[in-house]
Amino acid sequence: MNKNVFITGTAQGIGRAIAIRFAQAGARVTGMDVDSKLNAETAGLAGDRFAALEGDVSSAADVTSCITRCGPVDILVNNAATVAGDGLLHEVTEEAWDRVSSVCLKSIFLCTKAVLPGMMERRSGVILSLGSINALTGLHLAAYTAAKGGVLSLTRLLAQQYGGYGIRANAICPGTIMTETSRVAYEAAPKLRDELYAMYPAGEFGLPEDIADCALWLAGDGARFVNGTAIIVDGGMSAVHRLPSVLKLS
Repeated sequence: MNKNVFITGTAQGIGRAIAIRFAQAGARVTGMDVDSKLNAETAGLAGDRFAALEGDVSSAADVTSCITRCGPVDILVNNAATVAGDGLLHEVTEEAWDRVSSVCLKSIFLCTKAVLPGMMERRSGVILSLGSINALTGLHLAAYTAAKGGVLSLTRLLAQQYGGYGIRANAICPGTIMTETSRVAYEAAPKLRDELYAMYPAGEFGLPEDIADCALWLAGDGARFVNGTAIIVDGGMSAVHRLPSVLKLS
């Protein structure tokens, strides 16, 4: 894959797996993350085809600086996200809502706006954004769910407005993915973990590599006629979902 790829949120989890997978496929990958230490670890795993840049995806100045250093972007992967301070709507603070919205949705606006002129000029480009089954099921996390719903709407809009320039925009909606962060969270909440686990017909949670494989396919020529859609990667959970009892209001 002789492409320049820019990925946000590459310090760990899904973003790290996507960066490694694209680098393995021969792409030149630039990964932006606010955590420079963990992003350096990603660089060690991805090899010399990966360049780690430090920056806040909710900052227009940081986004512009990092994308400029990347060079012409052929493939943009909007992966960065946070759920810090999120929860049931009546418990979420305004500060937490704004932060989650900025990282999960505003960042996609900033990064996409930055790469679109070049893609339009070259009449070619791929924009992949990470949604979530939360946007489809409304299971939990008010700010995150709302932001991810916006991701899906924005993806459809991009496909409509820029498809004529040869630009494809798609989203990936992961189910529960067993990253290091989620592993720690579920160890602290075993009842929630067990109830979520029982909701998956596949009998397991997903792995970051499952999302990376989907991203690589969507970015390639094999998906040339896939545009404006959301691919669900959740082991069948969203087909049979029910709200876990620990998330219900008493």
